[in-house]
Amino acid sequence: CVCACMSATVDAAADIQGTSAPETVVPSSVPQPKDDFQEELVIRPLHSGDIYASFQFRTLWDTDFMRENKVSHYRLFPKSLGQVISKFSVRELHISFTQGYWRTMQWGQPFIPSPPGAELWVWFQDSVTDVDATWKELTNVLSGIFCASLNFIDSTNTVQPSASFKPLGLGNVTDHSFLRYATLPREIVCTENLTPWKKLLPCGSKAGLAVLLKSEKLFHSSFHSQAVHIRSVCQDWQCKTTSWELRQTLNSVFDLHNSGQTKREWSLFKMFSRTLTEACPLASSSKLYIDITDNPQVTTSLLSQAVVLGDRRTFSVYDLTQETTFGTVRSLNLLIRWKSNEGEMLRPLLHAERYVAGYGLQTGEIHTLMYNNHPYRSFPVLLLDSVPWYLRLYIHTLSVTSKGKDNKPSYIHYEPSKDRVKPHLLEMLIQLPPNSVTEVTVQFERALLKWTEYPPDPNHGFYVGSSVISSLVPSTVAMHTNSTRERPLFSSFFPCKEESSYFVRIYTEPLLVNLPTPDFSMPYNVICLTCTVVAVGYGSLYNLLTRSFQIEEPNPGLAKRIANVIRRMRGVPPL
Repeated sequence: CVCACMSATVDAAADIQGTSAPETVVPSSVPQPKDDFQEELVIRPLHSGDIYASFQFRTLWDTDFMRENKVSHYRLFPKSLGQVISKFSVRELHISFTQGYWRTMQWGQPFIPSPPGAELWVWFQDSVTDVDATWKELTNVLSGIFCASLNFIDSTNTVQPSASFKPLGLGNVTDHSFLRYATLPREIVCTENLTPWKKLLPCGSKAGLAVLLKSEKLFHSSFHSQAVHIRSVCQDWQCKTTSWELRQTLNSVFDLHNSGQTKREWSLFKMFSRTLTEACPLASSSKLYIDITDNPQVTTSLLSQAVVLGDRRTFSVYDLTQETTFGTVRSLNLLIRWKSNEGEMLRPLLHAERYVAGYGLQTGEIHTLMYNNHPYRSFPVLLLDSVPWYLRLYIHTLSVTSKGKDNKPSYIHYEPSKDRVKPHLLEMLIQLPPNSVTEVTVQFERALLKWTEYPPDPNHGFYVGSSVISSLVPSTVAMHTNSTRERPLFSSFFPCKEESSYFVRIYTEPLLVNLPTPDFSMPYNVICLTCTVVAVGYGSLYNLLTRSFQIEEPNPGLAKRIANVIRRMRGVPPL
């Protein structure tokens, strides 16, 4: 099947160039569009006893979607997304679907964070004239591609950040009018979202690491998140040529207790109900990484060290493109054992949480807590809050406190909401003191909606999207003062740039707020009572006015009829 696809690809390329297949060989000096596909799986035992599995699939293509001649030949890059980039002049696109909430204090920081529900943020090209209309049309198209409810994204839940969500790819864009951000915290992630996501892969779910993506196992986990990131990146260190990068990520946390395990032991088959048999034939790199930093129970001849989220980790690497990795049975099923290490986990340097305070259904207060667990360094964070219009914020009650003292933000950007038009947008740059808890509070008033604006289950509550916190966090590697013993002296006086700090984006919990809700059962009761009165009262009166009454003589008995017959025979009048 793969050979047939490759042959069809060569024939299609030959047809585009107007030559036959054997004549498509060109000199190497002529640059030709190139594409590349890589896949990775990282398995990391967590201190809580759970297992964190992170899939990453990257497709690179050095083509130009913005040229006048539309790209018509696709090999590894999915055509549906390529047409989206070309039609809507997309510079960057980031979309995620998440089921569950990432427990930072138990699991640490994820490789790629995402909020519960659906999240979408897009940078458009400068050539887009009507960004709002393009954004609306784009959400409808993505809703059909990923079989999701993205068509519910409109102006009431879309914001235009002024400082957050800088481009992750090329281009120093400062005009944030081409940026749009929206979330759907109530979006439910299901198999119908996973299936189109897997179809975007070059090998689908038929070969490579994607064969482990079994829906009944993934959705039975404690946390599940799938995402698609599209951006432009450099091909070389001088950035003379650029290419488009499509990165598909899937993160899942498997619960030790829900799976019925009594000891800290896992395998690929226990996690995914499948084993690895081969790499994707179209992949140039296919590797499996096992984090053995805390408990080096699984070791191979190939080890790798990397600074991940400011912490130096050691990985055992399995190259799936090598036949020796699978052995004679042509199957790879790793068994992972690790010792109990509860209580030894280093607390994340940045952590946040949020909740709603107050009583009644008229007013309330939103509390956002941001924790800086670094013992001696302070650092700034950028907080973004998008609050729906039906929670009317009293911005004059906004307060920021750290260690019992006022902490004045160095930057504040606030856009008030408009009823049924747009939400509140609040962005602040706050300096977090070392080893402190910074609390941001703001009061709000609940609005009374029209009865047609309530969902089918109004008493369940209304969701408010997660707060977004972005920061350059000091690295835990740079925290060790005795690091001079582990590396040469000439390299240890000043911390390396990549180890001094790292960028992190975290999300708080979504809020569930109750609004004043009418008694929707009252119309039903009124209808039932009214119908009863009409049926009993008016129905009886109508029968009395329209019914006709007739007097009927009672039928004589048998003895009387016989007597009348005899009297007629005698000529006597009947009785």
